[in-house]
Amino acid sequence: MTQPTPAPKILTFGEAMAMFVADTPGSLASIEHFHRRLAGADNNVAIGLSRLGFHVGWLSRVGNDSFGQFIHQALEAERIDSRHIRTDSQHPTGLLFKERAQAGADPRVEYFRRGSAASHLSIEDAKGVDFQTLTHLHATGITPALSESACQLTRHLMKQARTHGASISFDPNLRPSLWPSENAMRTTLNELASRADWVLPGLSEGRLLTGCESPEAIADFYLARGAKAVIIKLGPEGSYYRGTLTGTLESVLVPGQPVANVVDTVGAGDGFAVGVISALLDGLTPTQALKRGNLIGAQAVQVVGDMEGLPSREQLQALEQH
Repeated sequence: MTQPTPAPKILTFGEAMAMFVADTPGSLASIEHFHRRLAGADNNVAIGLSRLGFHVGWLSRVGNDSFGQFIHQALEAERIDSRHIRTDSQHPTGLLFKERAQAGADPRVEYFRRGSAASHLSIEDAKGVDFQTLTHLHATGITPALSESACQLTRHLMKQARTHGASISFDPNLRPSLWPSENAMRTTLNELASRADWVLPGLSEGRLLTGCESPEAIADFYLARGAKAVIIKLGPEGSYYRGTLTGTLESVLVPGQPVANVVDTVGAGDGFAVGVISALLDGLTPTQALKRGNLIGAQAVQVVGDMEGLPSREQLQALEQH
């Protein structure tokens, strides 16, 4: 008799989409040939952590269509625990089309996600989660932007994780076009950030959300609201930590990892999150966490896909020894 698979220790949640990337540069209107990949910030993080050997679950809804099957298969191939993925026969899987990036520029992306299966996520979808087993929850600011019910799910999962003693990371991942207003985005994301232990904004995101300019002031904004650590992405300049993870308040700045050939910047922030979260879960210091975040973020910008550059544990160890 086979033993049931233990519940995942790490959980992420949100929307995965089938992504069609242009085979050649140019406007999407003129491109005829695309290749299919997987996209979604929270499942990028799930894949990155799974490749590093963590037992990760991903909670979502996909449509009862070929794209939903593709997402299921792609995540299971990455050893993601799929028990919390629900097939929704009423609503489709979201899609996106992405230009082929040129010379390190951000590629133009068009989304077809309105009314998607994942936008109908709700607290109901969390019923089967074993919070007793959970040690870490990763949340992004994209999921609460999908719908009011998805926002309620985000709050519920963060509250339950906190109640059961799991650590919580939160990446704002700003998507202004998904929100009714900038004010609604700012208010909701700052409230959700106050429920997290580790907050991971980019510098421009932090400025928009807090109204503060410097990394130190942005960090203090979230530390005053309950965060234990604020880790700010500074792009090519590196990353900044301010927090109390070591028992006393300290600040650390780690320069960026040089990259000779930037292919596609999409997914760099997710790679950074994988590095920081995995390092902190491994018990490393804030400085080591920033270094690993910079390192994996640098790998992510050297490939076309969102998660193709995320390393295995063996690859990471080789990179960290260089």
